Amino acid sequence: MNQPARAPLMALDDALAQLLAAAATPVLPTECVPTFDADGRVLAQPLVSALHVPPQDNSSMDGYAVCCADLGLVRADAPIALPVVQRIAAGHTGSALQTGTVARIFTGAPVPDGADAIVMQEDVVVTDSGGQLTASFKAVPEPGAWIRRAGEDVTRGAQVLAAGQRLGPAELGLAASLGLAELTVARRPRVALFSTGDELVMPGTVPPEAMPPGAIYNSNRFFLRALLTRLGCEVSDLGIVPDQREATVAALAAAAQTHDLILTSGGVSVGEEDHIKPAVQQLGSLALWQIAMKPGKPFAYGTVRHAAGAAHFIGLPGNPVSSFMTFVLLVRPFLLRLQGVAHVACPVQTLPAHFSLPRADKRREFLRVRRNTQGGLELFANQSSGVLTSAVWGDGVVDNPAGTTIAHGDMLHYLSFADLMA
Repeated sequence: MNQPARAPLMALDDALAQLLAAAATPVLPTECVPTFDADGRVLAQPLVSALHVPPQDNSSMDGYAVCCADLGLVRADAPIALPVVQRIAAGHTGSALQTGTVARIFTGAPVPDGADAIVMQEDVVVTDSGGQLTASFKAVPEPGAWIRRAGEDVTRGAQVLAAGQRLGPAELGLAASLGLAELTVARRPRVALFSTGDELVMPGTVPPEAMPPGAIYNSNRFFLRALLTRLGCEVSDLGIVPDQREATVAALAAAAQTHDLILTSGGVSVGEEDHIKPAVQQLGSLALWQIAMKPGKPFAYGTVRHAAGAAHFIGLPGNPVSSFMTFVLLVRPFLLRLQGVAHVACPVQTLPAHFSLPRADKRREFLRVRRNTQGGLELFANQSSGVLTSAVWGDGVVDNPAGTTIAHGDMLHYLSFADLMA
């Protein structure tokens, strides 16, 4: 009896495109949060400035506000001395500068009318004659010296941040400089995480010396939860679901009610007898993908229906490195797009190989590597999908096209773990 022909492997880029399309509509609801608490959140509305930043011309140095014309005849051998008639600190406004006078001024203080430059205090000699301060100048500054102009950073009416911007410390500082105490952001994705399989054992429940034959510790649950948290998700860890059809259906149905995504690992290989596939199909839809990438070929995407709609379902491969790589390359951009992030691709660097790979793989391969002190990439010796130490030893991966060998010195496409896990 002839076996049915296997479907061709799906290109990674095609799988990603389908996932991003699924995540695009509808996007998550929005909520208003304090700017203090918005780190890592995704902006849901563009930010338009209602003011200039800075709001007025101000000094960028501690020094003296002057009118350059008053110093027009100054020479190094013939300094000009002018009276200091006022003192302007940050947060205070001085009076207009009268001809032939200067003002003591501090960093951040508004520049008084009539002044067109700041002279640093290090370049001024000040004398005190009976309480009257006099400042001596040996050089004429350029007009505008050490003055931060109004609107130099941000002009009134300018869009400073676009919707879909993931907020970090710099963005929060910018929002605060516009007077924004609250920001409208996408709600955090709610993700249900669980594992299936009688072979799984949670660390701490059984000591290594007492592990039964065939049992393994559930490592995937730990790094997946950490990765989800880094992406700002609210994670419901449902633990290990009993390896029973009824229990799996019940867990999926309950999770779908209150979560945007249900994420599992293991049990998605073609032909594997497990309860995840029929349970998801019973409650919704499931597509089993064989992706042309190494590690990480088996992958599943579907939906689980509930009364108000449907939750997304993603099933990752069980091997730890496969699960890790499919998460950072597929699930991460999916969750970012779900929050409204427009640009989800990680930056790619080009670095030289300090190793050789004489045998090419039929699939697009993600090789665990690390940068050395010479600026090249070293290869971890064991690239097996079950060797999680490769991801600890390495600081990134090489994105190596299918059918491509590598010679020492070849320029390679490198993705850092710092970016993939940000």
